[in-house]
Amino acid sequence: MKNRIYLCKQQFSSTEQIIFQNDHFTAVSFKYDSGIEAIQMKNSKGFVTVLPFYGQIIWDAEFNGQTLKMKNMFSEPKVGTTIVDTYGCFAFHSGLIRNGCPSPQDDHPLHGEMPCAKMDKVWLEFDNNALTMSGQTEYVKGFGDHYLAQPEVVLYADSSLFDIKMQVTNLASVEMPLQYMCHMNYCYESGATFSQNIPESAVQLRQTIPAHVKPTPQWTAFNQQILNGEYQLNALENNELYDPEIVFFMDNLHQYQQDLEYRMHSPKGYNYLTTFSSNQFNYATRWILYNADQQVAAFALPATCRPEGYLAAEKSGSLIWLKPKETREFKVTTGIEE
Repeated sequence: MKNRIYLCKQQFSSTEQIIFQNDHFTAVSFKYDSGIEAIQMKNSKGFVTVLPFYGQIIWDAEFNGQTLKMKNMFSEPKVGTTIVDTYGCFAFHSGLIRNGCPSPQDDHPLHGEMPCAKMDKVWLEFDNNALTMSGQTEYVKGFGDHYLAQPEVVLYADSSLFDIKMQVTNLASVEMPLQYMCHMNYCYESGATFSQNIPESAVQLRQTIPAHVKPTPQWTAFNQQILNGEYQLNALENNELYDPEIVFFMDNLHQYQQDLEYRMHSPKGYNYLTTFSSNQFNYATRWILYNADQQVAAFALPATCRPEGYLAAEKSGSLIWLKPKETREFKVTTGIEE
């Protein structure tokens, strides 16, 4: 039997408080100096820190003593309206009616409206083997789209793997567009290697240059080496070459596998793992960046389309349309493989 504890902002303060505990889990509430509320969900292997009222961003995740999130410039989450206002998290929900890096012709913010959405309802759900952070937010615009989004983070007893889920329902009487990416900003470890259960040939270098990327001669030459087949980027070596970012696309994944598995093999002897279904996510992106301020090895970002903005998805035919009252569900399992 599952049980729920509904949460409100008045329960959060700068002092940590245990709001749930059993033999397998502890949930601690607190508030950052910025005023943003957080829940830290702990098991015997580690913890995830979720911002329950703020897009249900996963601010931090640590298992077996290893932090999973990227190096960044933020000491704490900051109040904002777009994800760049608080780009220090481990994971966020990118979408849902718009997604990715907008082109000059697009009219949406980077990664859409969902990352910093205010949640209408928030609750913890628990049973003997799982602790779930969940909530709902209703997006509605006059003469526009209308949907209900329900994200979840599921922590399991004695496990260093956890689930990130999203459910979206079209509440309008007409179709709505859907673009979604589970955007996980994994840590960068020099010497780590990549593997996946799709062919290496399916991992293709991005050849467009979004507005936030400012090419250098060295970066341009390095990209050309990859395109010419002179360099295969399947290991985190030559760190200085990943500034600005290097991005790879993996398209039409259902042609290779239904159950996708991506790994980043740490030189410390363990694997970071991300799994998902191509029935839900038919695309994936690999994002690598290394400089003094930000270091990230997002080895697998599952998505419904490439992160190139709304118009690009519409043009490529990868834009999903939800019928009135239709619901789509997405699930990603990630963490440290044992």
